[in-house]
Amino acid sequence: MSPETVGPPGGSWAICVGSFYEDLANRLVEGARSEFEQAGIDPAGIEVFEVPGAFELPLAAAYCAGSGRFTGVACLGAVIRGETDHYDFVCREAARGIQNVQLDTGVPCGFGVLTVENMDQALERTGGGVRDQGAAAARAVLAMARMRTDLGQL
Repeated sequence: MSPETVGPPGGSWAICVGSFYEDLANRLVEGARSEFEQAGIDPAGIEVFEVPGAFELPLAAAYCAGSGRFTGVACLGAVIRGETDHYDFVCREAARGIQNVQLDTGVPCGFGVLTVENMDQALERTGGGVRDQGAAAARAVLAMARMRTDLGQL
């Protein structure tokens, strides 16, 4: 499915990104921006909001979705497994929180949070290509926004 067929043109779109891994964050944002623009969205209609890390993404998404300004929110970030259980808690709560935002508000929120074992895996999933999770999150937001529009939910 091409980007042109899945998202409503126009509107304002939010990208919330955890900036803990700055290089990965930049690559994820570029992938999401590119996908939105390929769908015909004016770059001026895309706003990026940085937060410290993946754990803060649900609250950022809630702020954006609750503002009434955005058609959809792409949530991006990276969590790389370390030596403690911290990874499990952050991944679980980021996913749960982002899902809750979209279910509570009806505003589509794409989950573009990398949950990987190491930096090599993270780099494989950013910066272009079929595994680019920034682009995939934007595509998901566009598809769900189109469904919402088609069903008269907007």
